[in-house]
Amino acid sequence: MKLLHNKIAIVTGGSGDIGEYIVKTFVKHGAYVIFTFCKSKQKANKLTFELKNYVESYEINLNNFNDSKNFIQKIIKKFGNIDILVNNAGIIKDNFLLRMSEKTWDKVIKTNIYSIFNITKYVIAPMIKQKKGSIINMSSVIGITGNSGQSNYAASKAGIIGFTKSIAKELGKKNIRCNVIAPGYISTKMNDHFSLKIKENWIKNIPLKRAGSPQDIANCSLFLASDLSNYITGSVLNVNGGLI
Repeated sequence: MKLLHNKIAIVTGGSGDIGEYIVKTFVKHGAYVIFTFCKSKQKANKLTFELKNYVESYEINLNNFNDSKNFIQKIIKKFGNIDILVNNAGIIKDNFLLRMSEKTWDKVIKTNIYSIFNITKYVIAPMIKQKKGSIINMSSVIGITGNSGQSNYAASKAGIIGFTKSIAKELGKKNIRCNVIAPGYISTKMNDHFSLKIKENWIKNIPLKRAGSPQDIANCSLFLASDLSNYITGSVLNVNGGLI
């Protein structure tokens, strides 16, 4: 059974490790996917070629309000509606607060928070018009627990949770669901900069004794995007192997 048959989905950060799996999983279940990227052009082109006729990609700076507005307007003009939005784009730039520059703080906050505001603001109008929609925002276990050396990242991911819970209350009466996925330790390139010792300590504290995979997150995204979760909104789905 294809859970997203004939759905139009937008996935930001679609050329990243998790984003790619979300895009492929949505296509497998019948969706037409528009995904964004900002750096990995070669990987985005490869994914677009692999899934031709089912996806299209846009290189866009989601931090820019007007660029985001124009992007959504272009999608609406072409397809008429948007059924699903997955705000997956995000970055990580760690440092202890004492050493963290204003530039590093701003970069993480703008990429992880501003992009969600910019895209979501213009997606909700067509969703309200069609009286349905699912918005999925990608947070992190760090947004719940905090972590030393990640104050900027933790602040951005905690902000995503508060933002999502608020718009869930605003949009529920319009049959638009807004939920959060909070991944734990997932095996992605974003985590490659951590030492082997740090990774081993993480796994030691996970009850399932292993890292998660991008497919684990894609499966949860599929659930929240589909009608299987049509009575779930304002929730945080923790995908962390029991870490919290």
